[in-house]
Amino acid sequence: MQKLISDLKKKGLLNLRTEKAFSRIDRFDFVPDSLKKYAHEDVPLSIGFGQTISQPQVVAFMLDLLSVEKNDNILDVGFGSGWTTALLAEIAEEGRVTAIEKIPEIFYFGKSNIEKYNFIKEKRVELFLGDGREGRIENAPYNKVLVSAADSDHDFFLGIRDQLQERAKIVIPINSSIFLFTKKGNNFNKEEYKGFSFVPLV
Repeated sequence: MQKLISDLKKKGLLNLRTEKAFSRIDRFDFVPDSLKKYAHEDVPLSIGFGQTISQPQVVAFMLDLLSVEKNDNILDVGFGSGWTTALLAEIAEEGRVTAIEKIPEIFYFGKSNIEKYNFIKEKRVELFLGDGREGRIENAPYNKVLVSAADSDHDFFLGIRDQLQERAKIVIPINSSIFLFTKKGNNFNKEEYKGFSFVPLV
């Protein structure tokens, strides 16, 4: 894992908080048994049902872009293997992560992986089976939102608009780009970063 972290740093990725999280939350714990030998390779890996655990450099880029801070209240949409959820919880320290997954089999796979750490017991992570597009109103307002699968709909976040704090950040893949949206009143400022590939958001 340390070689992977070193390689990501050489590419200009991993701020200090993200680097510490990568060191403590081992991707090995979130990869299917048959693919564990590739856990520390900088490649996406299948977790079944057309879903993947994302390439580490892409996860690092998205987390750095999200600028997670201590005490953030975070919504993680499509948590899949659970790796991003655990990384977010580690970075946010005393904050909270509400993570939603729609595919039942993936939900239980991700849950079992996250349970290898203490985040759920410590109530730093809460998991829900359902449609992440609807958010989770009882845990709002959120100031950070991570979406880990591609969505062709620029209006994805309109369904959770009322669950977002002012200046809330949303990092979401759309087609082959990663977008950073920042809430400003009833509108969102947008920044686009091109050249990525993701599985569809279901």
